[in-house]
Amino acid sequence: MGYDIVNVARVMAKLEPGGAQLSMLRVMAELRGRGITSELLCGWASPEGIELARRHGAEPAIWGHDGNLQWTPALGFAAWLAPRLAAADLVHAHMFGAWWAAALATSAGTPLVASEHNQYLWPDRPYTAEMREALERVDVFFAHGPSARDTVLAHGLPLERMREGISPVVGTHAHPLAGLPSPRIVFAGRLHADKGPDILIEALRLLHDPPPTLILGEGHLRPILEDQVREYGLGGRVSFLGWVPDPGSYIAGATVLAIPSRDESFSQTAIIGLAHGVPVIGTDVDGFPATLGDGRGILVPPEDPQALAAALDLVLNDELPRPLRLRDFTDHYEPTRVADVYESTYRDLLAPEPAAVEIVA
Repeated sequence: MGYDIVNVARVMAKLEPGGAQLSMLRVMAELRGRGITSELLCGWASPEGIELARRHGAEPAIWGHDGNLQWTPALGFAAWLAPRLAAADLVHAHMFGAWWAAALATSAGTPLVASEHNQYLWPDRPYTAEMREALERVDVFFAHGPSARDTVLAHGLPLERMREGISPVVGTHAHPLAGLPSPRIVFAGRLHADKGPDILIEALRLLHDPPPTLILGEGHLRPILEDQVREYGLGGRVSFLGWVPDPGSYIAGATVLAIPSRDESFSQTAIIGLAHGVPVIGTDVDGFPATLGDGRGILVPPEDPQALAAALDLVLNDELPRPLRLRDFTDHYEPTRVADVYESTYRDLLAPEPAAVEIVA
C-alpha cells in the first residue's frame, strides 16, 4: 500500500485509566504487529495512566501537569509537540486539546487524524474559533458518538473527512472469576461524575434488599462514594475493588450490569455485558441508545435513581427474559477487526498519489 513500516505520533490530551485511553492503547498494540509503530505523546498523565500505557507496551512522553487539556487549547503543548512530530509519517491525536495542538504543530505534508469520544464539555467557554481553525488541518476525523460528530460538522469539517469511531473491546470471551457473589450487580468505569456511580448508590438505597454490588474503577469521587455508602448503611452490600484491567471476568455471570452515565457516547463495558448475555441497564444519553437500542439493553433516563432502581428490580426479580449472548453484534468490536479500520485509514492517507498520465494527441 505504499508503506511497509509506518511511524505514527499518537497524541493524547489526558492519559488516565478510561475507555478512550484503553481504546487507543489496544489499537496501538494491535497495529504494532502490522508494521505500524507509535510514539505516545501526552499533554498530561496520571500515575495510573502511565502504568496502563506501560502494560500495553508504550512508554509515554509527557508535557505538563494540566488535567484540563482534554477540552482546552494550550500553545505550550503545541510548541512542545512540534519537534516531536517532525519525524512522524502520520499524526493521530485524541481529544480536542490534543488535536488542536497537533493541528498547529504538524508539518503541512504530514496527514493528521483526530478522534473524539465524548460530547464537548467546555471548562470555561466554547472554543469555537479555535475548533474551526484546527478542523481545517484535520484530514480524517473519527467521531465516537453523535454529539462529537454533530459538533465538528457544525464547525466546518467536510463530511467526506468524517469516519465513525470504533473502539476495540476485550473481555467478551472471559470466564467468570471464581468466588464472586451471586446474585450481583456490577459497575465498571471511572469514578467520575459523568459515569454516574453516585446515582447507582442512590438507586441501591431504594431497593428493598440490594444484592452484593461490585464497583470496579478509580477516580476522585471514590472517597465521596465511600461516605455515601456508609451514610446509607450499604457497607455490607457495596465493595470498591479499584481499577480492574480485566472487567470481563467480573461481568461474565453477573445478574445485571449497571451503567448510569450522565454522558456516554459508547460503552466498552456494555459490549462486554451484551457478549455474555448479562442484562445491561444504561441511560438515554448521547450515543448510548445506539448500543443498547433494538432491545439489546434497558434504557432509563439519566439523573434518575428511582428509574434505575425500578429497572434493577425488574431484572433482580426475574421479571424480564434473560437476554441472549449477542456475539454477532459484539464481535464487531474485536481488536483485530477494529485495527483493520485504522490500518486501512492510515495506509490510504499515506498512499502516494497516482501519477498523472500524459495523453499525447
